[in-house]
Amino acid sequence: MTPQKPASESASSRTTTATTAVTTSQTSRKPWKKKTPVEIFVGQIERLREDVQKKEDELKQAKRQLQKLEEARKVLEST
Repeated sequence: MTPQKPASESASSRTTTATTAVTTSQTSRKPWKKKTPVEIFVGQIERLREDVQKKEDELKQAKRQLQKLEEARKVLEST
């Protein structure tokens, strides 16, 4: 019977720790603010614009890499 008692005490201390962690994370969140349809639409446009910019940057990098590989291929084929 003695081994069961410490096990139940440690389980209750785990529950207290988990509850404390959840409570502190909820208080640090900023309050929810309802957005107007216009704000939602503008947000979608901004996110899409950022996504397009990111993809354009990735495409430029891929084109540079392809150009370097093609130049290396020409050098290898010429020898």
